[in-house]
Order: sequence, then C-alpha cells, then structure tokens
Amino acid sequence: MDTKVTFGSSAQQTRSEHWYVTPKGEPRGFVQSHALEELWLHTGTACNLACPFCLEGSKPGDDRLQLIRFDDAKSFIDEALTLGVKQFSFTGGEPFINKDMVRILDYALAHRPCLVLTNATEPLIKRLHQIETLRKRAHTLHFRVSLDHFEAAQHDQGRGEGMFAMALQGLRALYDMGFTLSVANQVLPDWPAEVVSKQFAEVFRVAGLPEDLPRIEFPEFYLPGAEVAAPQITQNCMVDYQTESSRREFMCAFSRMVVKIAGECKVYACTLVDDDVDYALGATLAESLRVPVSMKHHRCYSCFQFGASCSEMK
Repeated sequence: MDTKVTFGSSAQQTRSEHWYVTPKGEPRGFVQSHALEELWLHTGTACNLACPFCLEGSKPGDDRLQLIRFDDAKSFIDEALTLGVKQFSFTGGEPFINKDMVRILDYALAHRPCLVLTNATEPLIKRLHQIETLRKRAHTLHFRVSLDHFEAAQHDQGRGEGMFAMALQGLRALYDMGFTLSVANQVLPDWPAEVVSKQFAEVFRVAGLPEDLPRIEFPEFYLPGAEVAAPQITQNCMVDYQTESSRREFMCAFSRMVVKIAGECKVYACTLVDDDVDYALGATLAESLRVPVSMKHHRCYSCFQFGASCSEMK
C-alpha cells in the first residue's frame, strides 16, 4: 500500500506504508526537524576509487547520483542562508572529481564554514594549488579524510596499492596549508579502542601530523540498497529511550542533504538514506523541513543505538 502526502502546496510524494508503520503494524518512530543548521550537498557518486565497502557504492564514472553543478549548489546555498544555516558540508563520491567543487566552496565559504569529506588522494592532490586559494576566505574550511586502518596494507586492501601513503600525503599538504583536519574510519572490532587510538597517533606522528588529530569512528552501515534485519524503531522507542533533547541531536533534526538524480535536485533527510526514495522530502529545503522523518531505514538504527552522526557540528 502507498500513501500520498503533500509537500507544501505543490509537489506530492508517494511513500510506502512502512514509512508510517513497522512490518508488525506498530507506529513508526519519527524525528521532527527543529532547524536547518547544516546543509549537506552530495557532489555525485563518481569517485577515483572503487572501494567494495563504500556507503554510496561510488566508483569511477558512477552516476547513481549525478555531479552537482555550481548553479545547482548556489540555489540551495542561497535558500539555506535564508533559513539560518550554520555550516555547509560536502560528500561524495570524491568531491574533487567534480570540476565545480572549488568554485562551489569559494561561494559557500563567503557565507559559512564548510566541511569536505575526501579520500585525499589524486583528485585532491592535483587541485591543491586551487584549494590553497580558499585559505583566506571569510570562513574556515575543514577536511575529513578517510583512513580505514592504521596499517597501510589493510587500508590499501580496499582502496588500492599506495592509497594509504597518498592519503597521508594529501593530509600533510592540507595541514601545511593551515586547514583543519579530522580522520574517519569504521570501528575496528578486533582491536581494543585504546590500541587503535595509539596506533593512529603513531601514524599521524610519523606523517608529520598532530598525534591528537580528531578521529571519528563509524559503525557498520552496509552497502546502498542492502536488506538488513535491523531492529525496528517504533514510536515507543523514540519516547521511552529518547528525550526531547536527544531527539534534537539526530542529524535529520537539524540537517538536510541535496542530491542530483536524473537531472533533478532533490532534498533528502540525511546523508545516509539516498538509496530510498521515501526519504526525498521535497524540491526545496523549506518543504523538506515540514516533513517528519521516519526512522524506517536500517541505517537509522545505527543513529538510534550508537549515536552515529556524519556531522562534526558541536
């Protein structure tokens, strides 16, 4: 069964019944947006790497999500500014494959701080001379670089030979330019947390980086479109195990993501649900903020159970 819901006074979206109820017929848990503090723009699923574990299924030439262009990004940046946005964040794919990326950043940095998720390899390194020009913009630019493991062989197993060394090269170049940095990796369950922290600190030290470089760990999110038997988040779950304050900390309560599909930009609930059309909340940011967000996606459980978040906003 599908149910029609209305965005504002214009567009309509047909959603599956599971947006509203669990397979057992229990009312779904929802998150109500309270503000637009962070706007994510997906630069496209094209990437120079083809990591088998990629959360977006990105690879060279991939166009599941198309490359967003400057004019696309500008219109949403401008709308976000009218809604009080505090930060612009960018993910891919690899953002620096997108030929408009530096121009988009230049415009966004005139208004708000920015975060870019990158693998810090060849596409970024080739454009360091352009990226350096962004240092003196009105707001700060922060880079989060993926390092899957503290051992080069383990990192390169998924990303390709030499990618660990190249990512550290990119990190060091950005650090020397004066940009702020963080590193992201998936939780390494076979290693004690204190050992992981110590090993990464040593990698950073040898690379000429601060040993205490911030590091964000993520749980397993699985591939796009994966069928995962995650526990269902009901209305009672969101009331009994969450407070009004904690519900406001879910990313979908304060952020949105713009993606481009088949030539059309759409606003999705967050960075982790673009494989489910139910989460396309509108054609504008204002429309999307009026739609309560269902917790039906299996990745929502990682946010619910572990407090996972792609955001670095404090």
